Formats: sequence, C-alpha cells, structure tokens
Amino acid sequence: MRHVISILLQNEAGALARVADLFSSRAYNIESLNVAPTSDEMVSRLTLVTHGSDDVIDQISKQLAKLVDVINIIDMTSGDHIEREIALFKLQIEESGLENLEALVRDFGAKILDTYEGHYTVELIGGSADIDRFMNNIGAKAEILTVVRSGAMAVARGAPVLNPTSSL
Repeated sequence: MRHVISILLQNEAGALARVADLFSSRAYNIESLNVAPTSDEMVSRLTLVTHGSDDVIDQISKQLAKLVDVINIIDMTSGDHIEREIALFKLQIEESGLENLEALVRDFGAKILDTYEGHYTVELIGGSADIDRFMNNIGAKAEILTVVRSGAMAVARGAPVLNPTSSL
C-alpha cells in the first residue's frame, strides 16, 4: 500500500542523509521525497512516499523515531489530508495539435508557461493520480520530451497534527 509520511526534522547538515540511509540500509524504497524549511528555520518538513504493509510502515516509523534529528513523524495516509504535487512537462507538438493541447490543459486546470518553436512547457498542480492521468492523455496528443515532478506534499485537514512545536 502507498503511504505518505510527513517528518519534522532538525534543519542540520546530514539530517536528510540519515533518513535516506535508514531506508537504503533496510532495502525500503523511497518513491518520492520533498523537503523544505518550515516557518521555524531550525526545522524542515520532509514528505516522502513509500510502499509497504502497515507493519512495514510501523517499523519504518519506529526506526525513524530513533534518529536524533527527527522531531515528529506522521503517516498522513492514516488520516484525512490534502495531497498535492507539481509537474512540469516539456512537450513538442505540431501546430495542428495545439487546439487539443489547449483543451486538455483547460480540462485539467493546467497552465501553459512557455511556448517556443513548437515546444510547450506546461505546469500541472494536483494529486499524483491527476498528474498520471494528464501524462497518459497528453502522450497521445504530443511528444513528451521532459517530465519533472516535485513528489507529493501533504498537510492534514483541520487543526495541525504535525508542527514544529510538537514532539514525539
């Protein structure tokens, strides 16, 4: 099962490497990883997506909690949350297909950021499934030259369940 895990960790050199090393040393795969500082410059929020049974995710969480840099952890998948990802697509399309591209962009709520000699850069913000669907649809209408995805970002609905002042 796919899990989105949100981790608050001290914003220090090597903290991210220790988290990644924990995954690699136990042969767990990180599907996507997104990290940036929070409103507290001493704390970063790391959002990662991985696959595993509930038991495996529980074991991962216990191991992460032992890392000195980790402040708090939550499996966002277990609660109501909002998840988004940003994707940039570099496309090549013949002028005759431009109307189809514009219709698809409109249907998905995407934006054309740049056009240059038959090359189009398109931005889409949405859930991972939305981005996958867009990619499948656009692939039939244009040549996909490049895809850049941010990886999942997630936040719990309602009151914060994981903030820099929380502790394990």
